[in-house]
Amino acid sequence: MKPFILILVFFFWAIPPGRAQLKTYTFEEAEKLAKDNPKPYFVFIHTSWCKYCQMMQKTTLQNTEIITLLNDHFYFIAFDAESKTTIVFHDKAFPFQASGYHELAYVLGQMERQLSFPVSCILNRNYEIVFQINRFLTTPELKVVLNKALQNH
Repeated sequence: MKPFILILVFFFWAIPPGRAQLKTYTFEEAEKLAKDNPKPYFVFIHTSWCKYCQMMQKTTLQNTEIITLLNDHFYFIAFDAESKTTIVFHDKAFPFQASGYHELAYVLGQMERQLSFPVSCILNRNYEIVFQINRFLTTPELKVVLNKALQNH
């Protein structure tokens, strides 16, 4: 019995630790946590059909350095623009729109009267948009954006 337990212990000890996991929050959770621990919000607006959104989720947002920056310094919100749930954020209710996208996706992601995906948006503690871009961001590009946001924070 003892050799089996030793082998089992060695087996689990030899397995490398799991990759870092990106902590994701809902708008409501992030807002509640920000009351005691204020941090900027990083909102990633995506859809299920957007290939660039999926690519960014599988590459840029899986990078260990990006995950560490987001987990340590931001409230990361992955927001499906086609969500049908009414979201209460900053004391305002945002419903799904008949146009096919959520009202909050328009508020945070619309640029030059257009909404295209993916959208990366940073809100400061006062809920002001301090960064917004509607395209795929590579890991090096997002690192620059996050570090610049932290410097201006």
